Amino acid sequence: MRDHLPINIESLLAHVPLFNGLAPEEIARVARGVHEINALKGEILFHRGDACTGFFVLVYGQVKLSFTSAQGNEKIVEVVQQGQSFGEAIMLLEKPHIVSAQTLADSLLLHVSKASIFDELERDHNFARKMLAGMAMRLHQLMTDVESYSLHSGKQRIIAYLIGELDENQLEATDVVIELSVNKGIIASRLNLTQEHFSRILHELSALGLIAVEGKKIRIPSVAKLNKHQI
Repeated sequence: MRDHLPINIESLLAHVPLFNGLAPEEIARVARGVHEINALKGEILFHRGDACTGFFVLVYGQVKLSFTSAQGNEKIVEVVQQGQSFGEAIMLLEKPHIVSAQTLADSLLLHVSKASIFDELERDHNFARKMLAGMAMRLHQLMTDVESYSLHSGKQRIIAYLIGELDENQLEATDVVIELSVNKGIIASRLNLTQEHFSRILHELSALGLIAVEGKKIRIPSVAKLNKHQI
């Protein structure tokens, strides 16, 4: 766990997309229902089926959202990154969690209580519209993922993932190096692939000279050539 310095909860909340545009006094009201969670790598924040008492904002670290099939296979739904929030939709539905959440790195989170959000929803209908917009964006991403799993090959999914890790100014670059932020097993699950299938495709792309795998680093000699292989 990194050294924990005092944080300004109101300042952090003001930078969460969900709260953009709220007045300082509104942020202050929400902040009264927030508490910090310091979690070491591998800690469970909640299990599928646990009661939902609010939602989370990730200040730093990484969190995976996943569920386990009846056969015991884990499916990773999302890897939450710094600055993102999760759990809002289930909180509003007042249902138990439908996924489990576990830290992939030492993490600091803010837990925003359901009561403070519901109070603000009563006060400000514009706040409700912001929450709906945020959840609509999450739903759109989910639909994009389902489309990818259904219509795209494993190779196309992996190439799209790698290119998605690049900055906009790298899309026509040569000799680009990506450092994977999570291990390959997690990426495979996120892309709805087995680890064996994922590794086989990486090997195929390497044999074609489109990538070079160096541990957690992947070198792309030509982004344009790699991109052509999505077709």
